Amino acid sequence: MKQILHLMIAIFTLSIFVHPAKAEGKEERDKKLLLASDAALIMDAKTGQILYEKNGHTSMYPASITKIATAIYAIEHGDLDEEVTVSKNARNAEGTKVFLEEGERVSLERLIQGMLINSGNDAAVAIAEHLSGSVSEFSEDLNQYMQTEIGVTQTHFVNPNGLFDPQHQTTAADMAKITQYAKKNEEFSRIFGTKALKWEGKSWNTTIFTHHKMLKQQPYNGVTGGKNGFVSQAGYTLVTSAERNGLSLIAVTLKSRDDQGTYDDTKKLLDYGFTHFETENIAPTASLKNEQQEPLQLTHPLFYTKYDGEKVTTQISKSNQLIVKGEDGRNLAEAPLESAVPEGQGISPSIEHAHSGKNSFFHAHFLLAVVMASLLVIGVGGVLYYQTRRY
Repeated sequence: MKQILHLMIAIFTLSIFVHPAKAEGKEERDKKLLLASDAALIMDAKTGQILYEKNGHTSMYPASITKIATAIYAIEHGDLDEEVTVSKNARNAEGTKVFLEEGERVSLERLIQGMLINSGNDAAVAIAEHLSGSVSEFSEDLNQYMQTEIGVTQTHFVNPNGLFDPQHQTTAADMAKITQYAKKNEEFSRIFGTKALKWEGKSWNTTIFTHHKMLKQQPYNGVTGGKNGFVSQAGYTLVTSAERNGLSLIAVTLKSRDDQGTYDDTKKLLDYGFTHFETENIAPTASLKNEQQEPLQLTHPLFYTKYDGEKVTTQISKSNQLIVKGEDGRNLAEAPLESAVPEGQGISPSIEHAHSGKNSFFHAHFLLAVVMASLLVIGVGGVLYYQTRRY
C-alpha cells in the first residue's frame, strides 16, 4: 500500500512539470501590459486589426508625428524632383529646424527627408506653402485627404508640423491608420526608416540623424521606421513600425510624461504583439463553394491576425462574403467573393490546399520520395529475411 501511495505521488508530481500550462486568456495578457502613456495602441499593419489599445479613440495632441501625414500627402501630390523656394515664413518657423535660408532652393524630396528624419519644422512649412500656397490652405487640403483617401474620422490638423494649437488633434487609432496607409508607399518607407543622411544646405552642412531611438541608440529587433514628437501640451509622442517573422506592427504612444517612458511603452506594445499574435492569409487561388455549391474565389489575398496557435474557421455568408472567425467566435476578417475562373486556371481544389505552385510541387515530390524510400526498405528487408530463412 505504501509503495502504491509513493507511486501516485510521483506520478502527480511529474504531471505538474510535464503537462503544459493552460494558455492565458486575453484579459490575463492585457493586465500585464501596464503603460504610462495616456493613450497607446498596437496594430497589425497588414490587416489593420487593433491588437491592443488604451484610450485609442480619445482625442489627443500629436506634436511632430503630424509630419507622417504631411510626408505621405507631399509624396502623393508633389513632384519629388521639383525645387522649392524657401519663404521667409518657412525660414522663421519655430522649434526644430534644418536651418533653411530665405530664398534657398531645395528639392521637395530633400525637404521631406529633412522633415521626417530631423523633424524640421521649417521644411514642413516650405512643403505646405509649395503644395497649397499657404499653411492654412495646406491644412484644409490635408484634412480632406486624410478623410477621403485614408479614412480617418477623428483627426483635424491646422499646420503641417504639429506645433501646438488647441484645434490640432488626433487619436492613437487614427495615427496608426495614417501610418499604415503611408507605409504602403516605398518612398515614404525608405525615408521613415533612414537612420542618417548627409545634409548640404545653404548655411548648414552636416549629417542629420533620426530622432527615433529604437533605430539608433536603443535598437529593437525588427524596427523599420518611426517618428517622435514633443510639445509641452502633448507630452512625448511616438509612432513606430516593426516587422518580424511575417508579422508587421505599428505602435503608437501619446502623452507620455517623459521621453524614455514613451520608448518603454512602445517596447511593451511590440513585445506584446510579437509574442501573442501571428498573421496568416487566404490566397486568391483558394477555391470555395457557397451553400448552392457555386465555385467562388477571392480577388486578392485576405490577411487576418490571430492569436499564436489559434485555430480559425471560415464560412460564406448568403451575400457571398468570406468570413474568418477565431476560436471564440470573433470576426477576424471578411472579404467579398466572386465567381471562380474555369477549372485548370490556377484554382486549387480547396482552401486547405491553397498553397503556391512551388510549395505544391515540393509537397508532391516529398511524398513520392517517402513512398519510394518505404518500398525500398520493405524490399531490402524482404530479401534479407528470405536469405536468413535459407541458411
